[in-house]
This record gives sequence, C-alpha cells and structure tokens, in this order.
Amino acid sequence: MTTGFKSLSHEQQLAALQDIAQRALLQYDLPPNSTAALLNLSENATYRIEAPDGRRWALRVHREGYQSRQAIASELAWAVDLRQHGVAVTPRPVAGRDGQLIQDVVHPLMDSPRHVVLFHWETGAKPGIADDLTASFEVLGETAARMHMHARQWQRPAGFTRFTWNFDTALGEDRPHWGRWRDGVGMNAEKERLFQRTVNLIGRRLAHYGTGPERFGLIHSDLRLTNLLIDGATVKVIDFDDCGFSWYMYDAATPVSFHEHEPQAPDLIESWKAGYRKVLPLAKEDEAEIPTFVMLRRILLVAWIASHIEAEFPKSLGAAYTDGSLPLCEDYLRRFS
Repeated sequence: MTTGFKSLSHEQQLAALQDIAQRALLQYDLPPNSTAALLNLSENATYRIEAPDGRRWALRVHREGYQSRQAIASELAWAVDLRQHGVAVTPRPVAGRDGQLIQDVVHPLMDSPRHVVLFHWETGAKPGIADDLTASFEVLGETAARMHMHARQWQRPAGFTRFTWNFDTALGEDRPHWGRWRDGVGMNAEKERLFQRTVNLIGRRLAHYGTGPERFGLIHSDLRLTNLLIDGATVKVIDFDDCGFSWYMYDAATPVSFHEHEPQAPDLIESWKAGYRKVLPLAKEDEAEIPTFVMLRRILLVAWIASHIEAEFPKSLGAAYTDGSLPLCEDYLRRFS
C-alpha cells in the first residue's frame, strides 16, 4: 500500500477498495449495471458481484505486497486442476476480456496496480462451529487426503511458486509470514514466557518429526470454516490464497482455526481423521503430531490478529484470543513436554 492509502481511515480504505472492485468489473464480460458488495476483508477483499438478472460471481481484490502475480497464477493452476480431476470442488476463475485470469486494476491511491481475480459463484453455506459438523468434517478429511494424494503426483507447471509454511516462516523470529507472535494483542512479559516455552516445544517436536516428502508438501493450509461451503453432502473448498508447502497434517489443524478452545474441537478432528483414513493411511507418528499443529496454528493466529488489527474480524478477537491461548499452551506443555 502507498503511504497515502495507509494514512486513510478504515472507512476511506473500504471506499477505495470498493472503487477498485467497481473498476475491475469493466475488465470482464459482465452484464451492464452489475454491482459489487463486500463479503469479507481479511488478507484480501472479497466482493459478491451480482447482475441485474440475479447471476452472481465472487471477486477477490488482492492485498498489495502479499502474493505475487506468479504466486496467484500458481494457486489458480492447482485449484483448477483439483476441480478438473474430481479431487475437490474448488472455485472456477473467470478470464477477463483479454483472456487472462489475473487482472490488474489501477487506482490513484496505489503505487502499483492491484491484482484481482473473478470466480464463478459457488452455492452452499459457510458452516458455524455451533452446527453439527461431524459428517462434514469426515467429508473434509476425505477431501484433504485426496488433495494430498494429488499434490504428491501432480506435475506442477513451470514457475510454480507458493509460500513455504515451516516453523521459521510461521513462528520464527526472522520475518514470519503473518508477523511475530510476540506482538500479540495484550501480550506482556508473563504471557510471553508461557508462549515462548510452548513455541520452543513445538520447534523441538517438529524438528524431530521432520519434513520428508511423506510428511511435507503442497497443501491448502487454511481450511478454516469460512473457507468451506457446505452444499448438501458436498464440502466445497474455497480461498486457496494461503496454499503452499507445509506439513500435510497441518490441514488437520486449520479447520478448527479460532475455535481450538471449543469443547467440540477434538471430536471434529477425530471425524476429520476418520475421513482421511478412507483415502490414505494415517501413520501413528502423523496422528501424534496433530495437537502440535493445532498449537502452532493457534499461536500463528495470535500473530495474524496483531498484524491485521485494522480489519474488523481481527479487531473483534483482539486480546481475548491471546488470553484464551494461555490454557491451551499450559495443556500442551503438560501433555507433550
């Protein structure tokens, strides 16, 4: 973002993003008078595009400086191949008038154009943690296993590039992707000591677990509830913006993101594992580290909230999420030290 954009109020930034979305519509073969309504603002801004006749699409305006054009192209290539081969129901990107899936939109408040991608609208409802998700998590486990199997066999296109989500890029001190966990909202010296002990244990366990090809590869890495759509018995997987190279079992932890402390979380993970085993075996060493990945994800999200505090959802979580992580740290240390 330019200094000018950063200096705007949250409302002014929303207005600028809305303007980018409206400008983007002109670069697609969409019906006249189609409208753009903000659905979600996280890493990116996502809009519901609606034509006067009721047809819909989803438009993603990418956060500046997060994913490169080549990284976005790589994400789309994997998601499209997953769908074409019946591995998972994923969003279908729409080419612009120039035939390109990634469009660039110029805005006077930006030093460089914003990347945007339009997707066909997918039916379904986003699940909530209070829903009965047992069957859906079993289907999600099956889907994750098929995606992992596909990733192991897929011949990636030339120039394929995505983030690597390992210990250093998640919880390390040297420029982690989502910021430093030490900057968590409401963090103080006492809390930091407990977090540090937990991070140290996670690091030791993952160093022992390793990153061999049977454990580490291309994954979605963000299968949280807001990135799923339940459509009858089908679980659709959307938003591949954070897909990259990490531990396969990390995909067992991300579905309970922001809900790791909820009493139903362990049972949901058990359902995920049951579904996974329908497609691929689950070694005892892999299963044993799932709690480590749940804890890694929880602390990673503490960092994410702090580094995205300007957005409404992270702001709504704030220090409560940091404080809610403390008993999870204590339980993890007690069980696995």
